Parts: sequence; structure tokens; C-alpha cells
Amino acid sequence: MAVNPLELKDCVIVYGPDLVPHHCHRLQVKDGAIARLDLGDPCTVLDQGALVVMPGMVNSHTHMGDSCLPDGATGLTLEQGFFRPDGYKYRELAKQSEAEHLEQITAHLQYMARTGTVCHIDFREQGVYGSELLRQASEATGVRSLILGQFKDLPFTEAELKQNQAELGEGAIAELKAVLAVADGFSESTMNDLTDAAWSQIQAVTREAQKLRAIHCLENEGYRSQSLAVTGRGDLIRALDLYDPDLVIHATVANGEEIALLSQHRVNVVLNPRANANLGLPLPPIAALMQSDANLLLGTDNGLLNSPNLLAELDFTYKVAKSQWGDAVHPDPADILKFATSNAHRLLKETYYGYLEAGLPADLVVLDFTQPHLRCSRHITASILTRVTPDDVLMTLGRGQVLYRSPIFSC
Repeated sequence: MAVNPLELKDCVIVYGPDLVPHHCHRLQVKDGAIARLDLGDPCTVLDQGALVVMPGMVNSHTHMGDSCLPDGATGLTLEQGFFRPDGYKYRELAKQSEAEHLEQITAHLQYMARTGTVCHIDFREQGVYGSELLRQASEATGVRSLILGQFKDLPFTEAELKQNQAELGEGAIAELKAVLAVADGFSESTMNDLTDAAWSQIQAVTREAQKLRAIHCLENEGYRSQSLAVTGRGDLIRALDLYDPDLVIHATVANGEEIALLSQHRVNVVLNPRANANLGLPLPPIAALMQSDANLLLGTDNGLLNSPNLLAELDFTYKVAKSQWGDAVHPDPADILKFATSNAHRLLKETYYGYLEAGLPADLVVLDFTQPHLRCSRHITASILTRVTPDDVLMTLGRGQVLYRSPIFSC
């Protein structure tokens, strides 16, 4: 549903790439873009409440396919729940009818819009079929899905993986190209799922097709140790050398040397602290990564583990980061909010800016800071991180299209 125009007066806008709250005399949306923005002075404190407009968020790591199985992995290890071919997720996904699965994915995309997300990067299982299913849901809801597909079945035997010599055959290359015809990129689960030769092949095919590459790295110690045992190198260095990913997911157990590599290569790293905690894994080294030159993003990960609610992820991430910094000053709340907004522009470019300025696409969220728990905020950005709930979201716009509107919001 388009909205043309939308006009708000005397609100607060979280403005620009640095996400600085300003008084705003008038904000107007027209033809999918921010047509007018009359800024006032910077504003940190509220005394009597206001509507607060922030950038629509990007969830940089989701698995929307398994949102049909909420909390299904409870009590299971990472390997039992999520590894191919016999993990719980893959067994259960195979049982879903197309209609039921599409309904579940669509409902969870709508929930993402209700919680302020306008775009997500999804790691989609089930080969071509899985990518096509998510594309249908994305088109139905208006939430932008950047889809990273994978092979329907792993193309190598255990023996071939241990030998680490085999290349992808013609059938696997054909499937890869078919996936990329639907999806925006590719991501197998871990570097240990394929051989070195196969990763080099995939890099070449995705480069030629101008598609994204992503990989889960260092989610637990086993990712590194298995890679070392088979190839003599850890999973992160193999990924950087063989595959050159646009996006590295997790870095949960990254050590100092690996953080230095991520910094040196200025890697886009997606943190998923709630999912890591839910699996009993260590929390990612957020403070150390923030002091590097890696570009940090945020994701909610598997639908089995978490709701795709970035508001909850921001709250948890901010508090873990403060604990890791070990003082009351760091980090700046705006730097955490950037994980779900403006930091993503470096990766997604014109697809998603993650900040609000006149002339940019109207990807925005209207928050109700007139509510009792928000109207006297002493630090607006910190309150966005720690106090805003889905009930405080009045409207979410994606490129000017209404993705969600609260029944109580009449504008």
C-alpha cells in the first residue's frame, strides 16, 4: 500500500549516517522518497514526548525458512539442530507443504515489518525451490529480501571432503547457476561443507554473475578445528583466500589474530549474539571488533532460535557490548544502532542506505515516544536500543510503501 504523500510536523528525526536526533519541523514523503526535511537543532532529551522517526532497519542474517519451527531446536546442539544432512532443521523443512511454508514465511516477514525492519539478508535452504518461495513472500509483503541460496543437497561425500581434492561437477555447477538466477547470491553453511577447489569455482561463478557471497565462520571452535584438520588452515583464512566473501557471519570465537584479519580486510561481519547465547555458545567479541576496522552488522539468525525482531537484538547487543568494554562510557549507543542501519550501506549500496536525508528512499520507522516509558527520555538513541518495543512502532515504510501501520496511527 503506497502512501503519497506522508507529512509529519514537529517530530524528532534520527538523521544522517551518524544517526543524530534532530528536531524536525516538517518531514514529507512523496513518490517513495524523502521529499522535504526541515531540520531543527540536535535533540537528545525529551520532556513531553514526540513522534521519533528513525531509519528502517536491515536484518543482515536471517533464516526465514525455519521460522515455521519456532523453538524447535530447544535442547539441541548446533550440530544436532542445524547441520546437514540429518539436522533437525533439514528434516523438518522437508515435511513442509509449499502452501503452509509460504504462509509461515510471509507471516514472519510481516512481523519483521511490525518491528521496524524493511530489508533482510536471508540464508535460504532448499536450493532453487527455497529461493523461489522466499521471493514470493517478499513480493507479497514488500519487505526486501536479499536471498543467498545454497545447494539443495551437499555435492560431496564425507570421503571427498576429507581428501579435499574434488571439484564441483557439471550438475552442481548447473544447480549453482540456477540458484543464482533466482537469488541475490550464495552461501553454504560453513567452509567445511565444500572442498577448496569448489570454493574457488563458486567464487568465479558468483563474480561473473555479479552476485553476493557469504559464509558462516567461527560460530564455534569446531568450525576452525575441523578446517585445520582437513586443510591445515582455519575456516576464516580459507574463506578470505578462496571465496572472498562479501559477508562473514558470526565470528563468535574469533581470536586476536582472526580479528586482525577481519580488520585488515575490512570485512562486513554480522553479529548474532542472541542466537549464540541461545545455543550456549560464547558471546561474540563485540567490543574488540568495534575497535577494529571490520564493518559490523546485526542479524537475528535462525527462526528456530529467535523471533526476527531487531529491537530485541539491539537491546541485547548493546548491553553485552557495555559489559565487554567494562566501563559506563562505551560504546556510544549510536554506534550500536548503526549495526542495524547505516553500516549496511557499504555492503548494499543503492539497495539500502540505512539513514535519512532529503532525496533518499523513504525507508523509515515512526516510533511513539509519547508513551509513558519513552516520553521523558534523557537519551533518545539509548531509549531506542533499550526501551522501544514492537507496540511502540506506529508505521514502517519501505521506499515509501506502507509495510506496517498501527491501527492507532491515523497519519
